[in-house]
Amino acid sequence: MIRNILLTACLGAVSSTGFAAGPEWPQFRGPNGSGIAVGAKPPVTFGPDQNVKWKVPVPSGASSPVIVGDKLYLTAFDEGKLFTIAYSTTNGRELWRAEAPAKAIEAYHKTEGSPAASSVATDGKTVVAYFGSCGLFAYDLTGKELWKYELPMAKTAADFGTGVSPLLVDGLVVLQRDEMNQPQIVVLDAATGRPKWEVKRPPATSYCTPAVWDTAGGKQIVCGGYGRMVSYDLQTGEEKWSVAGMPSATCTTPVVGDGMLYFSGWSPGDAEDSEFKFPKFDDLLESGDVNKDGQVSRDESEKTFLKGFFDSNDTDKNGQLTREEWDAIIKYMSAGKNSVFAVKAGGHGDITKTHVAWKKTKGMPYVPSAILVGGQYFMVKDGGLCTAYDAVTGKEIYVQKRAVAAGRYYASPVSANGNVYVVSLDDGTFTVLKAGTDQPEVVAENPKLDEKTSATPAIVGDTIYVRTANHLWAFAETR
Repeated sequence: MIRNILLTACLGAVSSTGFAAGPEWPQFRGPNGSGIAVGAKPPVTFGPDQNVKWKVPVPSGASSPVIVGDKLYLTAFDEGKLFTIAYSTTNGRELWRAEAPAKAIEAYHKTEGSPAASSVATDGKTVVAYFGSCGLFAYDLTGKELWKYELPMAKTAADFGTGVSPLLVDGLVVLQRDEMNQPQIVVLDAATGRPKWEVKRPPATSYCTPAVWDTAGGKQIVCGGYGRMVSYDLQTGEEKWSVAGMPSATCTTPVVGDGMLYFSGWSPGDAEDSEFKFPKFDDLLESGDVNKDGQVSRDESEKTFLKGFFDSNDTDKNGQLTREEWDAIIKYMSAGKNSVFAVKAGGHGDITKTHVAWKKTKGMPYVPSAILVGGQYFMVKDGGLCTAYDAVTGKEIYVQKRAVAAGRYYASPVSANGNVYVVSLDDGTFTVLKAGTDQPEVVAENPKLDEKTSATPAIVGDTIYVRTANHLWAFAETR
């Protein structure tokens, strides 16, 4: 839990979301980023020795599977190079890989991040991949490069690395690139890669893949980020509305449904957070400053709250953490506000006080995005704690109930056939819950996959596809 907190810059019953026809799992979190596989019936019980359709080794990376037809796509980091790779959904065989040439690889956290963390997006004809090291790349379904849009290397807070994924909607590629040097949202023509519009963003890091909201006034791109959530007109880039009060390191993605947009996010630093407080620099000195020089070295940090995350906080990279560095980090993080909220459509300008239908401050996840299913807004956080709010009213249904495997969580919940699938980070333990219940109802507690699992699963038809640290799995009922 403590190590997860130190990521100072991060990664049945169906709601009416108006999914368009197209690939069954076309982007991060599937159709319109909902996490819901309509009409699919994957198994609820599976594991290393049960209902394994196939299992194949894959290179390192944290991107989630994206599926169109009989192909599954991942991004990967293999022997110092960046790739988009296609696999057969029939047997897991690698079909092709295309390298994204990078002059250098962006800085990233070696155990929690990856330079191949962004999931691809597809419209069934084109596959678009993004790498923070070098930019956007478009391929046809056979792996032929159609175009590339080079971008300078991203600089993320605490050198954690990139996490945002692109979108492909209405013939446009959308990328929310919140980083420290040249932050922007850029929209390109999907056929040519030519820019349609760009808007500058604040110089801060977020990992929040935007949501597409189809409103009466046209489609909007809703971007969570440092300080504010902002919605832009898809066609023009005009800012339509904003909501103040967002986490300082936004990792989670909004979701739309039933006429509203929902967001839930937490990160360390909120001054009003009663459950977590950053230690003061004097506390770090007391526990780690062995030589009493008033600083904390990398070796000394292993005895403190910073264990495993020294390099992310040593901002000048001189091997010593000073009081000034730590105080600057605290100041940056304390500007964040953690909450769960629902936004009504139709607002213009700052709608913080006019169009927020309801707001709560309990149960927020850090990395895994919440899911709207069974009339509830459901979320999971570290410790295996589950929370659900009534989607319309915000009424607490249950809050921080320990219902799934203990441990950390990065992968977002996904849903099919009235069930919600939740997987833990460190050992890949899947718990399946029934959607829309008054209390968490466990359908299945599955054996651990024994590998780190940070990628969000994909569900198509009768199969659930899972990327772990070293393998790609397909689970389906065996007969």
